Amino acid sequence: MAELLPFALAATPPVEHGDFRKTDLVDLVTLDPTIKLDIRYATTRNFLGTPLYSQARAFLQRPAAEALVRASLALKREGYGLLVHDAYRPWYVTKLFWDATPVDKHRFVADPAQGSRHNRGCAVDLTLYDLKTGKAVTMPSLYDEMSERAYPAYTGGGEDARARRDLLRRHMEAEGFAVYEYEWWHFDYRDWQSYAIGNVRFEDIAAPRGR
Repeated sequence: MAELLPFALAATPPVEHGDFRKTDLVDLVTLDPTIKLDIRYATTRNFLGTPLYSQARAFLQRPAAEALVRASLALKREGYGLLVHDAYRPWYVTKLFWDATPVDKHRFVADPAQGSRHNRGCAVDLTLYDLKTGKAVTMPSLYDEMSERAYPAYTGGGEDARARRDLLRRHMEAEGFAVYEYEWWHFDYRDWQSYAIGNVRFEDIAAPRGR
């Protein structure tokens, strides 16, 4: 990673053409303080084993953030809260992922030549936590697990774990998110094409604000 990082930082995101919406990245916890964060890429607890983010924060474009809050409110009535692992991701980190991931696992990471929906601030990786205990629930796979257990259509494992996975999906889809076919935890917001690829670091994003 020490060798790859300088190249990723020096690289340039792909050139895009179009009439994109103005970026309005919102710090999720300012809209709903019950949304918990476990930003793995700010720690060593990720598939690359090294911190990639300078701050443990989660941002989404405002419409996506507000939709996530609605999903959070609905899930509370079912006894669950949202635990976010990742949201907006600077493009240089997407390039790091691609360059550091074996070719046979590239389906689990975005191609930097096309950019990621995370780069546009319209994708979120998340799971559920139990409101009574405050602890993350068991799902069919671990977060960022590169196996078939991570597929949202996986039929193995425990029935309760699959039921929680499907509950999360139903509430996210009700608010305009679509699950990624290889990762039960990854959801893309419907308006992702309306935003350009971003490469700004967390520390350079304006101070968090609500509305």
